[in-house]
Order: sequence, then C-alpha cells, then structure tokens
Amino acid sequence: MEDKRQLDSLEYGEVNISNEVIGIIAGLAAKEVSGVAEMNSSLGVEISEIFGKKNYNKGVKVDVGSDNSITVNLNLVIDYGIIIPEICSKIQKNVKKSIETMTEMQVFAININIQGIK
Repeated sequence: MEDKRQLDSLEYGEVNISNEVIGIIAGLAAKEVSGVAEMNSSLGVEISEIFGKKNYNKGVKVDVGSDNSITVNLNLVIDYGIIIPEICSKIQKNVKKSIETMTEMQVFAININIQGIK
C-alpha cells in the first residue's frame, strides 16, 4: 500500500495521496454504516495491534489503476440480523462518496467480503 498517486499540480507544488490514506478513508467510511461490527484482517495485522501499533486501514486493500481509478476490497464482520445486500449497498455508497469527496479521484469498484457475523 505504499503507492502514491499524484493529483494535479497546484500553484506551489504537487499533491500525492498514498494508497494507505485511501484505505484509511475507506475503512472509516465503512465503519460509519450501522451494522458493521468490525473490519477483519490478517493475523499479522492483529499481532501488530497487540503491540500498540494501531492500523486504521485494517481489512482494506486498495488498488489504484494507471488512470487513477480506485478499486477497494473490504473484509468485514457484520452484526447478526442485518440484511446483507442492503448493508453492502449502504457501505459501497458511503465509501465511494467519502473517497471521491476527499481525493477527487474516481472509484471504479468497491468489493465487499463478509467474513463473519457477530
């Protein structure tokens, strides 16, 4: 996630946004949706959190194409009783809106993997 994408050059220099920042935006936007219990991640990320390193893009993978279009993959745990297609639609809309508003980059796809129910 260390790639950086250059936006338009501004009057006094360039603006670059790393994939990690896009991942943080996506993760926070997904967690804003009622019914998302938590983001799910790999064991290595969970171990690093035990030692105090907070990972704000946990459960998020971001790919940015050569045309600056963004594909986001989210690994989520949702609350029991939630209608899965409805919550996924809400998550996709909120994540897309948040990323596009904050970065002015186009979101191509938001893929959601429901990995558990709590």
